[in-house]
Amino acid sequence: MSKKRIFSGIKPTGELTLGSYIGAIKNWIDLQQEYQCLYCIVDMHAITIRNDPAVLRRRSLEQLAQYIACGLDPEQNIIYFQSHVPQHAELSWILGCYSMLGELNRMTQFKDKVKKGSENLNAGIYTYPVLMAADILLFQSDLVPVGEDQKQHVELCRDIAIRFNSIYGETFTIPEPFIPKVGARIKSLTDPLNKMSKSDDDPQGSVFLMDSPDSIMKKFKRAVTDMENRVAFDPEKQPGISNLMTIYSSATGKSFDEISAEFDGKGYGTFKVAVAESVIELLRPIREKTEKLLEDKSYLAEIYRNGARRASELAEPTLKLVTERIGFVPKG
Repeated sequence: MSKKRIFSGIKPTGELTLGSYIGAIKNWIDLQQEYQCLYCIVDMHAITIRNDPAVLRRRSLEQLAQYIACGLDPEQNIIYFQSHVPQHAELSWILGCYSMLGELNRMTQFKDKVKKGSENLNAGIYTYPVLMAADILLFQSDLVPVGEDQKQHVELCRDIAIRFNSIYGETFTIPEPFIPKVGARIKSLTDPLNKMSKSDDDPQGSVFLMDSPDSIMKKFKRAVTDMENRVAFDPEKQPGISNLMTIYSSATGKSFDEISAEFDGKGYGTFKVAVAESVIELLRPIREKTEKLLEDKSYLAEIYRNGARRASELAEPTLKLVTERIGFVPKG
C-alpha cells in the first residue's frame, strides 16, 4: 500500500520563527516517517509583496538550509523552490477558470488586506488561494498541514477540486487539512492574543531560528505576562503565561500539569528564564547546522535541483490529465 501524500510550504518573506518551527516544521519531521512529503519554499507566493531581490534569494536559501537543519531529510522528502516547477503556475491559471469570484471575495486574508488599505493591493493577492489550490492538487495531496489561519484556503481548494471532478470526472484527490493539536499557534511574546509571525511589525514579539542566545533571553525576559503571578494554563485569563507554557512544553516535552507543579510558588521571572533556556538549547543545533550548510552553496544547489526534478516528475501526470480533460491539444 502506497503512502499518503502531504504537501506544505512556507513563504521566504521573513526569518523563520520559533512559531514556524513548533507550529509547522517540527510536525513535518514527525510526518516524514509515515507519509510521502513535499515541502515547498513558496517563492511565487512571496512576490505578492515587494521584495528586495537579493534579500528574497538569500532568505530562500536560508530557509532551505533551515529545513534541513531542523531535521527534514532531503532524500526522504521532496524539498524544492516553487518557482523551479512551472506546473504550479500552469495549473493555477487553469484552476482560476474554475474558481468563482464570490468564493475569492469571501477569503478572510484578502478582506483583511483591503480593510488595511494596502498600497500594493495587486491581483496576485486576490488569486493567492488559487495558486495555493494548484500547489496542493498538483501532487494529488491527501493531507495539508496548515494553521487555523490557512484552513479557509484549504476549504476553497477542496471546493475547486470537487467542482472540477463533477464536470470532468475523478481528476483530483480531495485533500484534508491536517491541524496539529499542540503548538499549532505559538503567540507573540509582546502580544499574546496574536500569533508569532515572521512578518510581525514588532521583532521583539518573535523568536527567530537564527537568534543568538543573548537575544532569545532578552526577548523572553520582556515577554508579556499578567498580574496573577501563578504558572497555570488558562488561555482566556492568562494568555501570556499560557503561551510561555506552550513553548516550554514544546521545548521540553513536559505536560502543562508538570510545568505548573515545577513552578508552583515561583515568580514569573524564574519561569521566563527557564523558558528562554529551553528555547536556546532547542534552537542551538539548528542555528549551528544552518550556518554550516550555508557555507556549502553547491550542496544546497544539488538539493533544490534534485527536489525540483522529483516534484516535476510527480506533477506532470496530473497536469497532463487536466489539460486532456479540458480539451487542450496534447503536446505530443
